[in-house]
Amino acid sequence: MHSNELGELFPGFQSHFVAVDGGIHIHALTGGEGPPLLLLHGHPQTSAIWHKVAPELAKHFSLVIADLRGYGDSSKPNGGARSVDYSKRVMAGDMVQVMHHFGHERFRVMAHDRGARVAHRLALDHPAMVERLVLMDIAPTLAMYSQTSEAFARAYWHWFFLIQKSPLPERLINSNPSAYVREVIGGRSAGLAPFDLRAIAEYERCVALPGTAHAICEDYRASADIDLEHDRADIVAGHHLQTPTLVVWGEDGVVNRCFEPLKEWQKIGIDVRGHTLPCGHYIAEEAPDALLASALPFLKG
Repeated sequence: MHSNELGELFPGFQSHFVAVDGGIHIHALTGGEGPPLLLLHGHPQTSAIWHKVAPELAKHFSLVIADLRGYGDSSKPNGGARSVDYSKRVMAGDMVQVMHHFGHERFRVMAHDRGARVAHRLALDHPAMVERLVLMDIAPTLAMYSQTSEAFARAYWHWFFLIQKSPLPERLINSNPSAYVREVIGGRSAGLAPFDLRAIAEYERCVALPGTAHAICEDYRASADIDLEHDRADIVAGHHLQTPTLVVWGEDGVVNRCFEPLKEWQKIGIDVRGHTLPCGHYIAEEAPDALLASALPFLKG
């Protein structure tokens, strides 16, 4: 079962463990009524990121709020050769099976950070399943790596730390998991002020679980290797994102400072709109009302 904090953050939601391929179990919360909407979190967080927006979203949608494999209370397998078991293709496949489990053949997706990379691959690999897509505070992975500047490398140091050969980054994270969470999250533009203490406690609990540090590293190692191979193959094949997509990103964040997210998404998608929101990276916790004002009309459209 999930922690007491998660129960307090999502009153009335049900907790599930869904079996997917490879003996993996994905933890998910469900609640609300209406067409299905899958919510996916980022690093170094869990499904708890959605607690401020879930009550309003639940009035309009049947929510499935999942922990990515390797994060939260989901299974944390070893990554395998080239970290293939944390490729966004495999992680997207988990979510297809989770949604099938709940009876959803077509659904909408809203996703942040790492979850948005999974959502991007989900919509590319399974276009008939994803009706609408909201991507939060990322540019495409390939664009971000190929356009890395000194400013980006300094701000997103963890991208380059986490992909180092095992077990160095794992060992350093495991030496003080709570400090890792608080300093990574608190090091962004808004500091720790926007975060509910129960959510912070949940992130700290989950990063300290056995296997999480390795899983986080494998997620990033995959993105610097096999995910880029998949992304390049799409470009060569002329395989564009077909799903109507809304991209939102924080006005005060690194992605806004170092990239042109809308322009980059429009290069690889055929129906993409987007704009900044008045916050930093952690949109759902820093600016929940602005996110809902932007995303709800799009998701309902």
